[in-house]
Amino acid sequence: MLAPTLRPTGDTMRCSLLLLASIAIAAFHASAVDAQARVSTETAPARFDLGEGDVAQLQARMQDGTLSSHALTQAYLERIAAIDDAGPQLNAVIELNPDALDEADALDVERRAGRLRGPLHGIPMLLKDNIDATPMANSAGSLALAGHYPKHDAFLVQRLRDAGVVILGKTNLSEWANFRSTRSTSGWSGRGGQTKSPYALDRNPCGSSAGTGSAIAASLATVGIGTETDGSIICPSAVAGLVGIKPTVGLVSRSGIIPISFSQDTAGPMARGVADAAVVLSVIAGPDEADSATMQDRRAVAPDYLAHLKPDGLKGARIGVLRKLMGYQPDVDAVMEAAIATMKAAGAEMVDAEIPTFGQWDDAELQVLLYEFKTGLDQYLADSDAPVKTLAGLIEFNKQHAYAEMPWFGQDLFLQAQAKGPLTDKAYLQARDKARRLAGMEGIDVALKKQHLDALVAPSMSPAWLTDPINGDHFTGAGYGVAAVAGTPSITVPMGDSHGLPLGIVFMGPAWSEARLIELAYGFEQHGKARRPPQFLPSVSLQAAP
Repeated sequence: MLAPTLRPTGDTMRCSLLLLASIAIAAFHASAVDAQARVSTETAPARFDLGEGDVAQLQARMQDGTLSSHALTQAYLERIAAIDDAGPQLNAVIELNPDALDEADALDVERRAGRLRGPLHGIPMLLKDNIDATPMANSAGSLALAGHYPKHDAFLVQRLRDAGVVILGKTNLSEWANFRSTRSTSGWSGRGGQTKSPYALDRNPCGSSAGTGSAIAASLATVGIGTETDGSIICPSAVAGLVGIKPTVGLVSRSGIIPISFSQDTAGPMARGVADAAVVLSVIAGPDEADSATMQDRRAVAPDYLAHLKPDGLKGARIGVLRKLMGYQPDVDAVMEAAIATMKAAGAEMVDAEIPTFGQWDDAELQVLLYEFKTGLDQYLADSDAPVKTLAGLIEFNKQHAYAEMPWFGQDLFLQAQAKGPLTDKAYLQARDKARRLAGMEGIDVALKKQHLDALVAPSMSPAWLTDPINGDHFTGAGYGVAAVAGTPSITVPMGDSHGLPLGIVFMGPAWSEARLIELAYGFEQHGKARRPPQFLPSVSLQAAP
């Protein structure tokens, strides 16, 4: 669930490794072949041109009878085969749901009977492969869990199914949500390989929700779900020209999601527009008795976020610009200045703002993540009857299968986490309180209150970098960290590009301010209209220079 961080943050074995890898790959292709075989035997309306259809457009077509959920699901399966498995080979989808067409058929039957579950009825969606969703594996990208098939859906997946969503499949991710090594390569996992950016195939998709970002940017599903601990919704959404919402911690249940940090983890929508992200958030938000964080504040009961899609959402807003998070890349600065001008023209008052404690929480945050990862992961593995039961067992698995699991980087974060004690340790309690206080009450909250601001803005991320498995991730700047550590919401929206590589602007507000942030983000989106579909170029084109 982490984006790449700016802080320092024998022959027999080889045969067994290749066998493990081949089993995992075979399982994926078996599900793909099965789904495609069923595509050819079902009757459906004429071939449908997906384009970048959004939820409202697709619903309108299903409502007037010119499209069915079956035909839509079939079109996405064909596009995955053509773009993800063949063609540019994005490698964004790690597994297909063998029941996807059956789910779509059942929802079509309900529609014909006049029973609609809501605005997502019949809409296909992709989920990050750290979320329990039957009948698929939940592996966090690791070969150690390639055969881990949870018995139940995660709470948020059940909410999606209840709302009529077709679960199309699972997306690749940075293995263990980028929390195995400080030298990791985003978008790579032992089970899934390396995901590519659809904008330039040699560029990195960023963050642990890399597969979801590339898949939704390439229209392999209508919408997707990512997870974030620190940047892994915002970062991959920004570099893929998407809208990504990282909710307040406690708005969306984490039960049934492979964890890093109880203090910072959350799931959230990744979509090609604010409206699609808002409708998904309205469905997945809500209290879950299995996740105490969702039960602690009555504001966790979500409003209808669709009511906050206001084209004039910026009018009268007072927004703080975090200029300390600029200055690292000329194109980013130029596009950010244009975004500021757009917001002013739309009626917002823009003022310079500062986070007084900027960066002071970094060391404490890492300690929190190390402690909570060990405790939370051991609990998840035990509760879900996973084939490997503990972090210690995973460390040993990686040692025994280093050829397949550690060809590029090791497991230094695993080892550091395993060395930590229980959550009653004084060092943990002090670090937890320090990180949340410096990023929250003395950080983002102070900046907002001092100048009476509705939100803070900064560039979401630097342009996507060249994928480099030897040296690992390398980028020059990001603006999402304070909201991640504070547990407060953030939304990234496309604001332009650098040589064809998308750039995003991130809106950050106080806890439970998702509705207001959606107003601001939607207002900016409608005035800026900066999203451009990917062209699947092999590399950055000189023709794309500004």
